[in-house]
Amino acid sequence: MSNHVHLILRSKNAKLSDTIRDMKKYTATQIIDRIENGNESRKKWLLSEMAFAARKHKRNSNYQFWTHENHAIELTSGKMMDQRLNYIHQNPVKAGIVINPEDYLYSSAGNYCESINCLMEVDLIE
Repeated sequence: MSNHVHLILRSKNAKLSDTIRDMKKYTATQIIDRIENGNESRKKWLLSEMAFAARKHKRNSNYQFWTHENHAIELTSGKMMDQRLNYIHQNPVKAGIVINPEDYLYSSAGNYCESINCLMEVDLIE
């Protein structure tokens, strides 16, 4: 989605909150670096927006890419896992971006269709 992300995560070695924190830090650093050093046509505007957001929070030095909150839901059963996975896959369909979930480039839905080449590698939920 253009303004948010849905993930189903599991942390093997740490608390999930630590894993989310580390993922947000790493991805923000990578994205900001690519904006600053790449050929992004909206570079000035994007950096200005992220600098403005950073000024609202003491924890930030220059830029803020992610919000400080997340909406974690513990998935305690296979049924809940299936419901959330379906919700995630249907999100771009409901937003009118694609007709079929597997057509959304940045979704794991294509990974569940064996005939589709996918952009990202995911661990499938059995």
